[in-house]
Amino acid sequence: MNDKTPVEASKWLPPGTFDGQRVVVTGGGTGLGLEISRGFADLGASVAILSRSPEHHTELLDEARLRGWNVHSFACDVREHEAVARAAEEATRALGGVDILVNNAAGNFVCPTERLSANAWRAVLGIVLDGTFYCSRDFGKVMIAAGGGQIFNVVATYAWTGMPGVVHSASAKAGVLTMTKTLAAEWARFGIRANAIAPGPFESAGSKSNLWPENDLEDVVRELVPLGRFATTSEVAAQCLWVMSPASVYMTGECIVLDGGISLPKTMWEPGARVKREKE
Repeated sequence: MNDKTPVEASKWLPPGTFDGQRVVVTGGGTGLGLEISRGFADLGASVAILSRSPEHHTELLDEARLRGWNVHSFACDVREHEAVARAAEEATRALGGVDILVNNAAGNFVCPTERLSANAWRAVLGIVLDGTFYCSRDFGKVMIAAGGGQIFNVVATYAWTGMPGVVHSASAKAGVLTMTKTLAAEWARFGIRANAIAPGPFESAGSKSNLWPENDLEDVVRELVPLGRFATTSEVAAQCLWVMSPASVYMTGECIVLDGGISLPKTMWEPGARVKREKE
């Protein structure tokens, strides 16, 4: 018997929103990718997830069997263009085509630039920037042949501003943001839309272990958010699903910021306080 309990990320859209859609999600077995994949499957899509570690596929595959979802998984290191080409062929065959690609695979950790090794730099750039390009190119060819589709990229607010400690990730995400706009302009003639989301801090095991492993540091970051809390992973996934739904069919080349206001300018005075001015 199928479990019909609604998935948190999908409850804001009508049932069947993605009926008949074939979706590929990189890094789709953990964190934000898992919640996006669950939301798609719950709303009627056939989903294929790609990640390096097959053990990351287990949770979604088990849930898919319980709920009656159509989910496939493929081991793939997105840094390797030959591996991506194979995965694109296998996923397209399994799904019968690809309508939506979500480039979610990422790597990040805090490290001062002067201590960042060449291998660490290359690893993050390889996953985020190279992987997004390889997947966009190979799955994009499938969409071009079929007459259209969508590419959706996960970036970060520091893609615009930079941020100390994440020069590798900020550089890679900035490249992905520009890639999003480039593909939107270049591939519109093929019926392909390309959009992105830039989440601020949100609750996830990866963020906890890599970006604010200490509770005191997590509290400092949380205090910077005007809304006073981190987003949940499901809240971010819900926004991703909305952008890829028919509700945004005329949107392309855009990046939605979802950060609780943390990227807004900081105040120079205490909100609500009376500002004293010297008399002339």
